[in-house]
Formats: sequence, structure tokens, C-alpha cells
Amino acid sequence: MSLRIRRAVPADAATLSSLAARTFTETFGHLYPSQDLESFLDDAYAVEKQAVILAHPDYAVWLLEDGDAAVGHAAAGPSGLPHPDVARGDGELKRLYVLASHQNGGWGGKLFDEAQRWLLRDGPRTLWIGVWSQNLGAQRFYARHGFAQVGTYEFPVGRVRDLEFILRRPAAS
Repeated sequence: MSLRIRRAVPADAATLSSLAARTFTETFGHLYPSQDLESFLDDAYAVEKQAVILAHPDYAVWLLEDGDAAVGHAAAGPSGLPHPDVARGDGELKRLYVLASHQNGGWGGKLFDEAQRWLLRDGPRTLWIGVWSQNLGAQRFYARHGFAQVGTYEFPVGRVRDLEFILRRPAAS
């Protein structure tokens, strides 16, 4: 394996769309009726939406590549989580996924580090993450990086509503 991380560009929209749908399905697809999953993926990871994100100066995405194949990604930008303490200027890790075939090699942590460096490029600021309430491994990972649960919200996937934890790390951390 010749793995590398690189910042995604607008021309990567189709790759990101496909990878995001694949990693979400691999991780969570078993939780949802197929119609709900398909409608969520078609909307949330549409190529057009990925192109807008990749072209927007307030957002950044990184691809983990194994040769020419994208096998993981991280996305960051302004926090949009539904918590009363979210303030203008706060950052959010929006996505962090690595295909199962490439997990347990430390690459998720490396993607996280890239996103965190970018989020903190202008100095300390409060960072936020939304994580599925049953994703205990991710919760432990983020706790090791100073994040603590400060709230909850419902994340819709079709008709299904998942309980998500809102995690925060204050700027002073």
C-alpha cells in the first residue's frame, strides 16, 4: 500500500461523492431501510453538493488515497451543529471516514490531524463534532483529543432519526 493524504479540489467532486456514499454505507448502512439510505445518500453526497463544498473557501476536504483509489476522507468547516453555544468562528470536523480495508493503520488519526491543523490555522478556536451515540470507538477517539459531550440532536436518514452526540473542545484546550 502506498497511502497518502492530499487536499481535495473541485475536480474531485465525483470521487468524493462516491467515496462518501461508500464509507457511510459501509459504516452505517445496516441501520436503515434501503429506501431511506438511498434517498439520504442521493441528497447528502450528491456530486453537485460536493463540488460546492470543495470550491468554498470556508470548507476543506482531504482524501486518503491508496495509489489512485480514494479510501478515506475528512471534511471540516464552520460549525453548523444545533447547540446554543456554537459561535461565529467555531470550527467543526464534519466527516471522518476510512474504508474498513484501510482501518487500524493510524490513517484516521492522520486525517483528523490534517483537519485539525486546518481548523486551527488562524489560532485557537472552539471545535465541534457530531458523532452517532452508538459509535463508541469514535467517542473514545475524540475524548483522547479533548472533546467532551455537551448535547444531543437527531440526525435524519430518510425517515429514521439517529441520536447524535454533540462534542466540543474549547479553544483553551
